[in-house]
Amino acid sequence: MTGRASPPSLATARRLVIKIGSALVVDAQKAAPRLEWLQSVAADIAHLRKQGTDVTVVSSGAIALARHTLGLTAGPLSLAEKQAAAAVGQISLAQAWSHALSAHGLTAAQLLLTPDDTEDRKRYLNARATLETLLGLGCVPVINENDTIATAEIRFGDNDRLAARVAQMTGADQLVLLSDIDGLYTADPRTDPTAQHLPVIEAMTPEIEAMGGEPPPGYSSGGMRTKLLAANIATRSGCAMAIAVGKTNHPLQALLEGARCSWFLPQTCTQTARKQWIAGSLTPAGEIMIDDGAAEALQKGGSLLPAGVKGVKGDFTQGDLVTVIDQGGRLLARGLSAYDADDARRIAGHRSSEVEQILGWQGRDAIIHRDDLVML
Repeated sequence: MTGRASPPSLATARRLVIKIGSALVVDAQKAAPRLEWLQSVAADIAHLRKQGTDVTVVSSGAIALARHTLGLTAGPLSLAEKQAAAAVGQISLAQAWSHALSAHGLTAAQLLLTPDDTEDRKRYLNARATLETLLGLGCVPVINENDTIATAEIRFGDNDRLAARVAQMTGADQLVLLSDIDGLYTADPRTDPTAQHLPVIEAMTPEIEAMGGEPPPGYSSGGMRTKLLAANIATRSGCAMAIAVGKTNHPLQALLEGARCSWFLPQTCTQTARKQWIAGSLTPAGEIMIDDGAAEALQKGGSLLPAGVKGVKGDFTQGDLVTVIDQGGRLLARGLSAYDADDARRIAGHRSSEVEQILGWQGRDAIIHRDDLVML
């Protein structure tokens, strides 16, 4: 499960994504950017660029930077306050990165993304094309979640998964999550003295996923749980992922010199780019429960036919992403539904030859075609 394979090295990275949390970017006492630290990271990035590595940064910190400026230092923020803080703080965050990178002859490019930008296929492809162009021009994209237009509660930890989606989007071969801990442990090392560090994780097993703990206190609220979710997305896309300490200066140089961390090894990636996107999607619109016969057919590479469907949940439309579960509630697959939720409910349990009679029009034989399905 862990420790037997050799870990990757940043020295061999062709395309690298670095995720940096608020607690690293922002001096909590001064509510200002940690300028010396940012300069050290920019120097590390410049070194990697000279080696021929394309580098993209996913950086939190906008809301944290603006809390003091707006007098929002006490207690939790409302959604409207978080949106306002993001609007103000994003300017400071972008300026800090631009100044740090320009001192090393690098050009920063700002992109603000939402989960929807990675979930909608057309927007995903547009964002990917922009990133490819920027990297081709030698820029360092600096990406943050577009918290100013969020319609649900903003969680700082979302940038772990956003970074994994960016790695997938750009075809990165390595993703580094800079954190306040040097990797994954068998238990929380802050409370369990017997906890063992895991230097290499060869596969994302249920045992590994269960090691995600509660978020730590302070600005960063992602915790280990969102990092393991990010590892699932990244490794399924053929990207290695590391969790490493980022608080000290030159954290990337430290990794190059062998600093302790946890590497999650990539799976052998045979999926098409479209299926990688389906597998990494964060927000399924619904759920389809299937019987044992349908589950066996999917395992053999078949499509999901209406006859094998036992239940449909959610309010999705044709083309939306849905999850497929067995009757015991176990997640089996993700796919794009060929039917709206109401129509899927009407034809569930029926033969494909009966679809036209039930709906009054001839639909597809499969609720999810195998070309639109990814087994998990």
